[in-house]
Amino acid sequence: MKQINQWLKNIRFAITKYVYTNRLFLTYLVLALCGSIILRNVTILGAFSIKPMVTDLGLILIIGALGYFVKPKNQFKYFFTWLIIFTTIEVINSVYYTFYASFGSLAELSTLSQAETVTDSIFAQLRLVDFIYILQPVIFYYIHNNLKTSPYYNLMDKIEKRKTMVVTTFIVGLCFLIYSFGTATGTDYSRLSKQWNRNYIVERFGIIMYQFNDIFQFVKPKISSLFGYEEAYELFTNYFDSEERNEYTGENKYTGILEGYNVVYVHMESMQNFLMDLDFNGQEVTPNLKSLANEGLFFSNFYPQISTGTSSDAEYIMLTGLMPSASGTVFVTYSDNTFQTMASHLKDIGYYTFSMHGNYASMWNRNNVHPRLGYTEMFYRESFTFDEVKDWIGLGINDKVFFEQAVQKLETFETTYEKYFGTIITLTNHSPFKAHESFDLDIRDYYTDENTGHELNTCYLCDRDVGRYIVSSHYADEALGDFVNYIKNSNYFNNTVFVFYGDHDAKLSYKDMNYLYNYDYLTGEVKTETDEGYVPYDSYDHYLAKKTPLIIWSKNKELSKKLKGKVDTVMGMYDAAPTLYNMLDIENKYVLGHDIFNIKDDNIVVFPNGNFLTEKVYYNNSTGGYKSLGDDVTFEADYITNNVAYAEKVLDVGNAIINYDLFNTKKRSVE
Repeated sequence: MKQINQWLKNIRFAITKYVYTNRLFLTYLVLALCGSIILRNVTILGAFSIKPMVTDLGLILIIGALGYFVKPKNQFKYFFTWLIIFTTIEVINSVYYTFYASFGSLAELSTLSQAETVTDSIFAQLRLVDFIYILQPVIFYYIHNNLKTSPYYNLMDKIEKRKTMVVTTFIVGLCFLIYSFGTATGTDYSRLSKQWNRNYIVERFGIIMYQFNDIFQFVKPKISSLFGYEEAYELFTNYFDSEERNEYTGENKYTGILEGYNVVYVHMESMQNFLMDLDFNGQEVTPNLKSLANEGLFFSNFYPQISTGTSSDAEYIMLTGLMPSASGTVFVTYSDNTFQTMASHLKDIGYYTFSMHGNYASMWNRNNVHPRLGYTEMFYRESFTFDEVKDWIGLGINDKVFFEQAVQKLETFETTYEKYFGTIITLTNHSPFKAHESFDLDIRDYYTDENTGHELNTCYLCDRDVGRYIVSSHYADEALGDFVNYIKNSNYFNNTVFVFYGDHDAKLSYKDMNYLYNYDYLTGEVKTETDEGYVPYDSYDHYLAKKTPLIIWSKNKELSKKLKGKVDTVMGMYDAAPTLYNMLDIENKYVLGHDIFNIKDDNIVVFPNGNFLTEKVYYNNSTGGYKSLGDDVTFEADYITNNVAYAEKVLDVGNAIINYDLFNTKKRSVE
């Protein structure tokens, strides 16, 4: 017993001595670990998950171990610098997650120049917690000042065994990493190496490993001659030459139906399908969009597959039928690439090509990348006449003024060019959906007070993003209606087809959407499953609600008879280009999507984060869970496994095309 007591006493003394003589290091360790824990808590809600905490701790220890090479009086500078780095990583990712529901990438720092015109959108979603990480260096500096006034640093100069501390601390940190990676699965390693499922990587390996890995992934394609160009090209050729890939090719009843027609893409900012089912006080939110859907060929289950490039990703996918970049954005990070697009193919057969947008030409680097996408001429802010105050809403020229002048330019094309193709990009319905005097939808709820009999009203949606978005969308729909009516009443456009598509969802939170469907303004509470009138709305429903309209429409009476109806088949944005290629009778096998009229119910929509959607299930790649889309849905045991493998292959091929510029034949000959 005496020996045990002595042993315990020795342990307590050793621990006390270690804490006393390593106060600066331990402060660094605790603060750095707390920062990563807080970040996980405010983003993926996994504050005290063991696996990411172990990985973070291992890296923090290894980084901290190197600080012992420095004399005690200078260790503060080393640890403080790393806390500043960790704080910066956490602040950026916290803000980024609020805006994109994902984590930031070094490659995307190159897109900061795009933030100038979306500053309001970013600041509208900032939270106080996004800046709590700044307390790390502040607390550390305060403790350092206290230690400076004590004998601590002078004592450490005399007694600290720096080499021993470096080795022991490094070994302890390495042990944590060995445990973390030793317990990792093949899936964990695969996702870490590919980096496209960012949330999963942070959830499994922590924010520090994610950021270090992101730096490696950013550098890797920059030196492609040293890292896998031949492997990427082999993957590319094998995929597009495979029998599996060519199974769903061939002619169908729409083949060549648009051959020789002018084609105009109308890129509708943040327009979602659920708006067409809403009305307030007898007034529909998007009556014009609804009419278009009834008049044209409406694809009702069309899902954007955008990543952090948002609108620019939508442009890229619609023009190419490919997937966006997993790291950075195509329009900024890979703007010098060679592209095969709808615009370039039509340009090659004699079409005049153009793009229009009511914002600055530099937004999303369009002034540099649009010519490479195949556009002959670009019309942006400086090409339109408008009043800087009266005609400006949000980020640019309001849609009504923009459409009014855009359609005049289209009439000029009708008389100047034999055939033309272009994209018209709208803007007013961009977040943060601020109120404007031109918005006139009344979204209040009117009711009679049971006690007084007085007529009352409430506007519980007015102060929420979802309410502001609905009102903004109503205005955008009015502008769209003016544009379509002008087309109908014009003497031109009988040989023109319009492709209307929503570029992406409005980035509304699950809480806001559930509030729309289940808030009871009479009780002031959100309904639950046990309440009468509750509308089922879970996280999977939230994913599924992100679908946007895709409508192919023409005023040509004969053609409009063929371009009419509703297509319920699940499809992704990357399916639009191959579907339209077939309609134009143009061959391009280098697309990741399919002609939707060939693949039909066998289609799979792959999202950049590894999630996928079929007619049967929505699969969440981060959790491994899925939701069956129907009560009677059945599938084989390997259905999920096979589709996960297919999704990974699609993402690998899409990223190989972008990262290694595989359409650049000159680069290929050099390699």
